[in-house]
Amino acid sequence: MRKAKIERVTGETKVLVELEVDGEGRSEIHTGVGFLDHMLTLFAKHGFIDLKVEAQGDLAVDCHHTVEDIGICLGQAFSEALGDKAGIRRYGSCVLPMDETLVLAAVDFSGRAYLGMDAEFTVPRLGTMDTEMFREFFYALAVHAGMNLHLRKLTGSNNHHIAEAMFKGLGQAVDQAVRVDPRIRGVRSTKGVL
Repeated sequence: MRKAKIERVTGETKVLVELEVDGEGRSEIHTGVGFLDHMLTLFAKHGFIDLKVEAQGDLAVDCHHTVEDIGICLGQAFSEALGDKAGIRRYGSCVLPMDETLVLAAVDFSGRAYLGMDAEFTVPRLGTMDTEMFREFFYALAVHAGMNLHLRKLTGSNNHHIAEAMFKGLGQAVDQAVRVDPRIRGVRSTKGVL
């Protein structure tokens, strides 16, 4: 089974992430940031990933350290669980509609981290989560997973829908990318390594 357990303890946060790539979409998410709990639950469900996240952070300051450190740990968990990435499809994408919103999510588990994100929010926070933290979360995830990640809002006006479509679309794209394809021998690269 492709799984990982990552723990991170700093002067600002204590984070535990348990990930099973070949899951059923089950989740236990307790971050102290309600909106992020909702988003990670959607990500797990739509990505068929079993995910447990427990976090304690300096939320009396703001949500920045907690959200970023969860992104770091989730990225590290994917990196560990996928190992040398032998046999995986590597690429995945989804154009996901949610009411008036349409979002593109695309990933490449190439080992080369990059975040391309084009989605603006018109409110400063959703629940207790600062909307500027979506970029920080996705950047931390991409860097520590060695993932090339693109998220683009094609259309949409409801901030909740935009965020939700990004996490659902990312789950779908990751599900495609991490699937093992019996036609692939080694890694899917002419270089022979990722």
